[in-house]
Amino acid sequence: MPKDITSELAIAVDIGGTFTDIALVDHATGQTWRGKTPSTPADPSEGFLTGILQTLEQAGRQASDLAQVLHGTTVATNMILEGKGARTALVTTSGFRHVLAIGRQDIPRKANLYTWVKPEAPVPAERIVEIDERMGVGGVVITPLDEASVRAAAAKIARMDVKAVAVSLLHAFANPDHERRVAEILAEELPGLAITTSTDVLPVSREYERTLATVLNATVMPGVTAYVARLEDRLKAEGTEVPLMLMQSNGGVAGAPKIRVAPALTALSGPAAGVVGARSAAKACGIDDIITVDIGGTSADICLIKEGEIGLTQSGSVGDWPLALPMVDMITIGAGGGSLARVKDGALAVGPESSGARPGPAAYGHGGTEPTVTDAHVVLGQLPSRLLGGKMALDIEAARKAVASVAEPFGLDLETAARGILAIADSHMVGAVRVVSVERGHDPRDFTLVPFGGAGPLHGCALADLLGIRRVLLTAAPGVLCADGLLAADLKAEFSRALNRPGRMDPAEALPLVAELSAQAQAWFEEEGVPADRRMLTPVALMRFAGQGGELAVPFADTREALEENFRTAHKTLYGFVLDATVELVTLRVEATGLADAPEPALLAEGGAPEPSEHVSVMIGGESVDVPVCDRAAFGAGASIDGPAILTQLDTTTFLAPGWSATAHPSGAMILTRETDQ
Repeated sequence: MPKDITSELAIAVDIGGTFTDIALVDHATGQTWRGKTPSTPADPSEGFLTGILQTLEQAGRQASDLAQVLHGTTVATNMILEGKGARTALVTTSGFRHVLAIGRQDIPRKANLYTWVKPEAPVPAERIVEIDERMGVGGVVITPLDEASVRAAAAKIARMDVKAVAVSLLHAFANPDHERRVAEILAEELPGLAITTSTDVLPVSREYERTLATVLNATVMPGVTAYVARLEDRLKAEGTEVPLMLMQSNGGVAGAPKIRVAPALTALSGPAAGVVGARSAAKACGIDDIITVDIGGTSADICLIKEGEIGLTQSGSVGDWPLALPMVDMITIGAGGGSLARVKDGALAVGPESSGARPGPAAYGHGGTEPTVTDAHVVLGQLPSRLLGGKMALDIEAARKAVASVAEPFGLDLETAARGILAIADSHMVGAVRVVSVERGHDPRDFTLVPFGGAGPLHGCALADLLGIRRVLLTAAPGVLCADGLLAADLKAEFSRALNRPGRMDPAEALPLVAELSAQAQAWFEEEGVPADRRMLTPVALMRFAGQGGELAVPFADTREALEENFRTAHKTLYGFVLDATVELVTLRVEATGLADAPEPALLAEGGAPEPSEHVSVMIGGESVDVPVCDRAAFGAGASIDGPAILTQLDTTTFLAPGWSATAHPSGAMILTRETDQ
């Protein structure tokens, strides 16, 4: 745990596919410094330390001055997506070795029913070992644990050349005794291997999801543990002794010890941090209802926030795998600045393939030759010739040559082809926005769009126009908002318990379980060193109508009537109807939050708009338009500018489209509004 949740000097590092973003804040003064350095995919810890040292140098401070270090990482995500996790074995109850192979009957939403092929299980059948034990549905022992069978299983695993072992036994969520003893025996027999149990990862019903989450956790455990150890060693070598805090998929941070036990909790940590940062920036502007669009180099992550509340889901996924751990409810698609444009089956396609950090877009000059979304912006003149505060020069001719490779097959000029690339990318993102809004009963026109990430402000106006949204909020530093979000994040953990027999339980009967989970949460608070006055416990009930296959999370209530009303209201809001059926309570959850004060930014002084540093030619609607380029940092509070215009800053570039105006807010954000009809 850091010296103090509100310690004076805190630094946050978010590692993305192309750039590593850093935010440093002095809580005493509100002064903030930000940095951006190329990511180092071969060893992300190198970019981590480089970014920290560069930003500290900018602030004139030392690593030993730090009181808080926070980190958002994609290490676990990448290992799952790329299938590069540790070779893992699975120990399960006799008769249940095929749970992963059977899976579920449904197929991915956009897959073709007749051509979809089920992905191979993350652990093949030959590395799944059964043991003799059986726990009943109510947690009653049916077959006692045969410890000899566990030791025999360990002997088999020792010959498999694995680095990790997952343990998922039948109904362990109702009674974890067998799982815990199995883990103890395996640790004795297989020293040095990473061992994880479903009890420590996802102690809820549904054998497939619980087993899969446990296996995925095991596969990433050795890699994440080694990575976190490297980070801690690098920090210690620089004189920093404070514990490292890591962002989780649920939008909260936790200490490294917890992440070592359950590294799968970080699967969507980077995008989650951005959502937290967007909510914090919107709150400073008095805005509660927002749609966030995080556009990075490879993907776009979209999330809807209603009344300032970030929704969580346990129906998320990473790649091909459903991951039933609590995570920020968002949609991720393959659309980013590095998304490749190619001719496929006689048509122009954009993404989901990406140029990645290396070689990156052709304009970056790192050897890329295929056209990307970024190259299309360069061709149209929407990006200045130099990025990162002038440190990075763009190769305009390389971008034009790359876009020509897709323009020529269609007999198009470069500008038309570039507009087509951007139109396709924008269309993909609009579709994802409609999934989190229109398909869930929300009108996007009632929300403020918050685009961020390195490429977000380039697309903000276009996306808003397509959606009919008339207000866009640009945070002070959209390109490093995930790092800013880390600084604003609370500590979070969830403690769940599936009921032995789901049904129409009286809340009074559930109170002992709520008390048990609350006690676990209080123990976690003690481990993390959270002060008593900053602790918050929120009991949640996961409920469904009898016969349904999924649950909704609603606030727990003391009476059956109030609890069922909470569920019916939530069901009506999400689906538009309620059923005339029994309401069942399936799982109880206590959400533990260690409240952290978001950094209070120094208010922007009132002032006017700066004079343009230059004028550039931008292709707009098929015509070349002379557009001013202005330094966004030079705007005073209340100053405004009309589009078309280009606003530059260290971490990103904003293209202010015709018909839009931008006004600087005292918080440092910029509010874009549409002044003319579309």
